[in-house]
Amino acid sequence: MNHPLEGKVVIVTGASSGIGKASALALAKCGAKLTLAARSSHKLEELQVSLGAAALVVPTDVTKASDVSNMVERTLAHFGQIDVLFANAGIYVPGLVSEGNPDDWAQLMDTNVNGVLRSVRAVLPHMLERVSGDILVTSSISGHETIHWESVYNASKHAIQAFVHALRRQVAAQGVRVGSIAPGIVLNDLWGELTPELIEQKVSEHAGLRSEDVADAVVYMLSLPRHITIRDLVMLPQNQDI
Repeated sequence: MNHPLEGKVVIVTGASSGIGKASALALAKCGAKLTLAARSSHKLEELQVSLGAAALVVPTDVTKASDVSNMVERTLAHFGQIDVLFANAGIYVPGLVSEGNPDDWAQLMDTNVNGVLRSVRAVLPHMLERVSGDILVTSSISGHETIHWESVYNASKHAIQAFVHALRRQVAAQGVRVGSIAPGIVLNDLWGELTPELIEQKVSEHAGLRSEDVADAVVYMLSLPRHITIRDLVMLPQNQDI
Protein backbone atom coordinates (compact mmCIF):
# COMPACT_ATOMS: atom_id res chain seq x y z
CA MET A 1 0.00 0.00 0.00
CA ASN A 2 1.38 3.39 -1.00
CA HIS A 3 2.14 6.00 1.63
CA PRO A 4 -0.20 9.03 1.48
CA LEU A 5 2.81 11.27 0.76
CA GLU A 6 4.26 9.15 -2.04
CA GLY A 7 4.78 11.29 -5.12
CA LYS A 8 3.79 14.51 -3.35
CA VAL A 9 5.96 17.55 -4.07
CA VAL A 10 7.08 19.28 -0.88
CA ILE A 11 9.03 22.52 -0.51
CA VAL A 12 10.99 22.57 2.75
CA THR A 13 12.49 25.91 3.75
CA GLY A 14 15.31 25.86 6.29
CA ALA A 15 16.14 22.39 4.95
CA SER A 16 19.89 22.55 5.57
CA SER A 17 19.80 21.63 9.27
CA GLY A 18 17.70 20.85 12.32
CA ILE A 19 13.97 20.27 11.89
CA GLY A 20 14.08 21.04 8.18
CA LYS A 21 16.79 18.51 7.40
CA ALA A 22 15.21 15.81 9.57
CA SER A 23 11.83 16.44 7.98
CA ALA A 24 13.26 16.27 4.46
CA LEU A 25 14.81 12.89 5.24
CA ALA A 26 11.58 11.61 6.81
CA LEU A 27 9.42 12.85 3.93
CA ALA A 28 11.77 11.28 1.38
CA LYS A 29 11.37 7.92 3.12
CA CYS A 30 7.62 8.28 2.51
CA GLY A 31 8.23 8.73 -1.20
CA ALA A 32 7.82 12.50 -1.38
CA LYS A 33 9.66 14.64 -3.92
CA LEU A 34 11.46 17.56 -2.33
CA THR A 35 12.66 21.06 -3.02
CA LEU A 36 15.37 21.75 -0.47
CA ALA A 37 15.55 25.47 0.25
CA ALA A 38 17.93 27.28 2.59
CA ARG A 39 20.75 29.81 2.47
CA SER A 40 23.56 27.24 2.74
CA SER A 41 23.97 25.70 -0.71
CA HIS A 42 26.83 23.50 0.53
CA LYS A 43 24.72 21.87 3.24
CA LEU A 44 21.80 21.44 0.82
CA GLU A 45 24.03 19.69 -1.69
CA GLU A 46 25.30 17.35 1.03
CA LEU A 47 21.71 16.50 1.91
CA GLN A 48 20.83 15.97 -1.74
CA VAL A 49 23.47 13.24 -1.93
CA SER A 50 21.47 11.32 0.67
CA LEU A 51 18.18 11.83 -1.17
CA GLY A 52 19.18 11.45 -4.80
CA ALA A 53 16.93 12.30 -7.73
CA ALA A 54 13.92 12.90 -5.48
CA ALA A 55 15.43 16.20 -4.29
CA LEU A 56 15.93 19.55 -6.00
CA VAL A 57 18.34 22.03 -4.39
CA VAL A 58 17.33 25.68 -4.59
CA PRO A 59 19.49 28.00 -2.43
CA THR A 60 17.01 30.45 -0.93
CA ASP A 61 17.04 33.36 1.47
CA VAL A 62 13.39 33.75 2.47
CA THR A 63 13.98 37.42 3.32
CA LYS A 64 14.50 38.09 -0.41
CA ALA A 65 11.40 38.18 -2.60
CA SER A 66 13.37 37.22 -5.71
CA ASP A 67 14.76 34.10 -3.99
CA VAL A 68 11.31 32.99 -2.90
CA SER A 69 9.87 33.51 -6.39
CA ASN A 70 12.77 31.52 -7.84
CA MET A 71 12.16 28.72 -5.32
CA VAL A 72 8.57 28.33 -6.45
CA GLU A 73 9.27 28.77 -10.16
CA ARG A 74 12.06 26.19 -10.17
CA THR A 75 9.91 23.71 -8.24
CA LEU A 76 7.08 24.04 -10.75
CA ALA A 77 9.46 23.80 -13.70
CA HIS A 78 11.13 20.68 -12.28
CA PHE A 79 8.21 18.79 -10.71
CA GLY A 80 5.17 20.40 -12.36
CA GLN A 81 3.25 20.96 -9.14
CA ILE A 82 3.50 21.88 -5.46
CA ASP A 83 1.52 19.83 -2.97
CA VAL A 84 3.04 21.01 0.31
CA LEU A 85 4.88 24.03 1.64
CA PHE A 86 6.68 23.36 4.91
CA ALA A 87 7.61 26.91 5.91
CA ASN A 88 10.25 26.06 8.46
CA ALA A 89 13.09 28.59 8.02
CA GLY A 90 13.70 30.63 11.16
CA ILE A 91 16.31 32.12 13.44
CA TYR A 92 16.51 32.54 17.20
CA VAL A 93 17.56 35.61 19.16
CA PRO A 94 17.06 35.42 22.95
CA GLY A 95 17.96 37.98 25.60
CA LEU A 96 16.77 41.00 27.49
CA VAL A 97 15.15 43.82 25.54
CA SER A 98 17.26 46.32 27.46
CA GLU A 99 20.43 44.71 26.11
CA GLY A 100 19.26 43.62 22.66
CA ASN A 101 20.25 44.79 19.19
CA PRO A 102 17.30 46.14 17.14
CA ASP A 103 19.09 45.18 13.91
CA ASP A 104 19.17 41.56 15.08
CA TRP A 105 15.47 41.79 15.94
CA ALA A 106 14.67 43.17 12.49
CA GLN A 107 16.47 40.25 10.88
CA LEU A 108 14.61 37.81 13.11
CA MET A 109 11.22 39.31 12.23
CA ASP A 110 12.06 39.41 8.53
CA THR A 111 13.02 35.74 8.57
CA ASN A 112 10.48 34.28 11.00
CA VAL A 113 7.47 36.34 9.93
CA ASN A 114 8.01 37.99 6.55
CA GLY A 115 9.80 34.92 5.21
CA VAL A 116 6.73 32.83 5.95
CA LEU A 117 4.40 35.43 4.43
CA ARG A 118 6.48 35.60 1.25
CA SER A 119 6.65 31.84 0.91
CA VAL A 120 2.95 31.32 1.47
CA ARG A 121 1.99 34.11 -0.95
CA ALA A 122 4.24 32.58 -3.61
CA VAL A 123 2.74 29.06 -3.48
CA LEU A 124 -0.87 29.92 -2.76
CA PRO A 125 -2.10 30.82 -6.27
CA HIS A 126 -0.92 27.43 -7.56
CA MET A 127 -2.62 25.57 -4.70
CA LEU A 128 -5.86 27.51 -5.07
CA GLU A 129 -5.91 26.83 -8.81
CA ARG A 130 -5.55 23.10 -8.13
CA VAL A 131 -8.01 23.27 -5.19
CA SER A 132 -5.53 21.25 -3.18
CA GLY A 133 -2.50 21.74 -0.98
CA ASP A 134 -1.00 21.78 2.49
CA ILE A 135 0.75 24.66 4.20
CA LEU A 136 2.53 23.74 7.41
CA VAL A 137 4.44 26.36 9.38
CA THR A 138 7.00 25.82 12.12
CA SER A 139 5.87 27.84 15.10
CA SER A 140 7.04 27.29 18.68
CA ILE A 141 5.76 26.94 22.20
CA SER A 142 6.81 30.60 22.26
CA GLY A 143 3.85 31.28 19.96
CA HIS A 144 1.50 29.97 22.65
CA GLU A 145 3.26 31.19 25.80
CA THR A 146 5.32 34.28 26.57
CA ILE A 147 8.75 33.11 27.67
CA HIS A 148 10.57 35.86 29.51
CA TRP A 149 14.07 35.39 28.07
CA GLU A 150 13.02 35.60 24.40
CA SER A 151 10.65 38.55 24.06
CA VAL A 152 11.19 39.29 20.36
CA TYR A 153 11.20 35.62 19.39
CA ASN A 154 7.88 35.33 21.26
CA ALA A 155 6.54 38.20 19.18
CA SER A 156 7.57 36.55 15.91
CA LYS A 157 5.90 33.26 16.77
CA HIS A 158 2.74 34.90 18.11
CA ALA A 159 2.52 36.72 14.78
CA ILE A 160 2.84 33.39 12.97
CA GLN A 161 0.03 31.90 15.04
CA ALA A 162 -2.29 34.77 14.19
CA PHE A 163 -1.40 34.56 10.50
CA VAL A 164 -1.87 30.79 10.29
CA HIS A 165 -5.24 30.88 12.04
CA ALA A 166 -6.62 33.59 9.78
CA LEU A 167 -5.16 32.07 6.59
CA ARG A 168 -6.68 28.68 7.38
CA ARG A 169 -10.16 30.20 7.48
CA GLN A 170 -9.57 32.03 4.19
CA VAL A 171 -8.60 28.97 2.18
CA ALA A 172 -10.22 25.95 3.87
CA ALA A 173 -13.20 25.91 1.50
CA GLN A 174 -10.78 25.96 -1.46
CA GLY A 175 -9.06 22.70 -0.59
CA VAL A 176 -5.95 24.06 1.12
CA ARG A 177 -5.12 22.88 4.64
CA VAL A 178 -3.11 25.14 6.93
CA GLY A 179 -1.58 24.25 10.26
CA SER A 180 1.31 24.91 12.59
CA ILE A 181 3.66 22.70 14.55
CA ALA A 182 4.93 24.21 17.78
CA PRO A 183 7.75 22.39 19.54
CA GLY A 184 9.43 23.25 22.78
CA ILE A 185 13.18 22.77 23.17
CA VAL A 186 14.56 20.94 20.15
CA LEU A 187 18.15 19.80 20.50
CA ASN A 188 19.67 21.09 17.29
CA ASP A 189 21.80 23.91 15.83
CA LEU A 190 19.43 26.57 17.16
CA TRP A 191 20.87 25.93 20.61
CA GLY A 192 24.50 25.89 19.52
CA GLU A 193 26.91 23.02 19.11
CA LEU A 194 25.44 19.87 20.60
CA THR A 195 27.23 16.54 20.43
CA PRO A 196 25.21 13.38 19.76
CA GLU A 197 26.10 12.25 23.28
CA LEU A 198 24.73 15.43 24.85
CA ILE A 199 21.56 15.20 22.77
CA GLU A 200 20.93 11.65 23.93
CA GLN A 201 21.62 12.65 27.53
CA LYS A 202 19.06 15.47 27.33
CA VAL A 203 16.54 13.17 25.67
CA SER A 204 17.02 10.55 28.38
CA GLU A 205 16.38 13.27 30.96
CA HIS A 206 13.18 14.26 29.08
CA ALA A 207 14.70 17.74 28.75
CA GLY A 208 14.64 18.11 24.97
CA LEU A 209 13.30 16.77 21.70
CA ARG A 210 15.25 15.43 18.76
CA SER A 211 14.75 17.10 15.38
CA GLU A 212 13.62 13.65 14.24
CA ASP A 213 10.80 13.71 16.81
CA VAL A 214 9.43 16.86 15.21
CA ALA A 215 9.92 15.38 11.74
CA ASP A 216 7.78 12.39 12.72
CA ALA A 217 5.02 14.79 13.75
CA VAL A 218 5.35 16.68 10.45
CA VAL A 219 4.87 13.46 8.52
CA TYR A 220 1.87 12.56 10.68
CA MET A 221 0.13 15.90 10.12
CA LEU A 222 0.67 15.83 6.37
CA SER A 223 -0.40 12.19 6.03
CA LEU A 224 -3.87 12.58 7.51
CA PRO A 225 -6.94 12.20 5.28
CA ARG A 226 -8.03 15.44 3.62
CA HIS A 227 -11.11 15.85 5.80
CA ILE A 228 -8.91 16.29 8.90
CA THR A 229 -7.09 19.49 9.82
CA ILE A 230 -4.81 19.80 12.82
CA ARG A 231 -4.81 23.50 13.57
CA ASP A 232 -1.90 23.40 16.02
CA LEU A 233 0.29 20.57 17.20
CA VAL A 234 2.18 21.55 20.36
CA MET A 235 4.88 19.12 21.45
CA LEU A 236 7.17 19.47 24.45
CA PRO A 237 9.88 17.52 26.21
CA GLN A 238 8.08 15.94 29.12
CA ASN A 239 10.05 17.98 31.67
CA GLN A 240 9.70 21.35 29.96
CA ASP A 241 7.25 22.98 32.33
CA ILE A 242 5.74 26.07 30.67
